[in-house]
Amino acid sequence: MARFHSVLPAGKGIENGRDLFGAGHGRRTRSPLATGCREGAVEVLRGNAIATVDEKGRLKLPSIFRSAIEPEYGREFFVTSIRGDSVRIYPMEVWKRIEQKLARAPALHPAVSRFRKAVNYYGQSATMDPQGRILIHPLVRERAGTRGRVAVLGQHDYLEVWNHEAFERQLEAEPVSDEDLELLGRMGV
Repeated sequence: MARFHSVLPAGKGIENGRDLFGAGHGRRTRSPLATGCREGAVEVLRGNAIATVDEKGRLKLPSIFRSAIEPEYGREFFVTSIRGDSVRIYPMEVWKRIEQKLARAPALHPAVSRFRKAVNYYGQSATMDPQGRILIHPLVRERAGTRGRVAVLGQHDYLEVWNHEAFERQLEAEPVSDEDLELLGRMGV
């Protein structure tokens, strides 16, 4: 069984062993995407690729990800951010499933409200053009500094885009700690 990557910031949204969207510790049975790798019946976006956001704000989707996403989901995406430090690119079908979970979540819960505000403030629908480019609209592009060289990371069923230098600085400043590894071990990872 695959692990579901939460759409909420780490440490947020878990109450009484269940996340705000009703899933017990975020388990689900199938991930929708692959970079050509299969684990049993589970396909996932994984790994990274260095890419470029052009002067018009278009990201050319790296072929390792495009070949996994386009046949399964087509060319419609929801492009957003949660904290403004990176860009998240969701295939529209994946994003619609998140919206369905949000619709079932308690609307007045502060975490749900903050999440909705952030993703809608930064978010916009986008269509991949025939050359495989996706527009990252100016608000989120400027906030996240995603111009020029960027790192595109597979995050299970969506892509995360970071300013390459900022991401490397973050990796150095916040390395995986022994405590992180211990917690992951307790989670069965």
